[in-house]
Amino acid sequence: MSAQAFETDFWKDAKERKIWDDIVPGEPRQTIPYTLTLEAIQKYCRSVGENHPLYFDEDYARTTPYGGLIAPPSIHILLMFACTPTDDWMRSPGTVNAGQSWSYNIPARPGDTITLQARALDKFIKKERLFVIHDNVFFNQRGEVICSGRGWTIRPM
Repeated sequence: MSAQAFETDFWKDAKERKIWDDIVPGEPRQTIPYTLTLEAIQKYCRSVGENHPLYFDEDYARTTPYGGLIAPPSIHILLMFACTPTDDWMRSPGTVNAGQSWSYNIPARPGDTITLQARALDKFIKKERLFVIHDNVFFNQRGEVICSGRGWTIRPM
């Protein structure tokens, strides 16, 4: 099984990104479904130094309340980029994460088809910086909310 590929080079096609003027508060962002593979989960875990057997050992995971392998909660970072097209304004090089708050409902699992509902809630200029407040909700293929969150980013000029 190989992981579904998505672009991770943030500089590639950077000129195609939507810019500050394109951000319309309240307007849903275009998103794309992503099938989360075990390979992608385990690559993500290795890259962030997460070695818990819940993410690697099926025999162990079956003995837990989860009943099988799951993805770590922080997988939403990978999903944020896997579920957005390359021209999405969130992918703009120079974007600064100014804060975020997430709630986790159920774990994502290998084989889940993840969808994202996302939009900007507000945008404003403060101290000559461009701010956007946005919310994001990730669902599995059964329409169950995996996690939801609100973030603040400083946009590139």
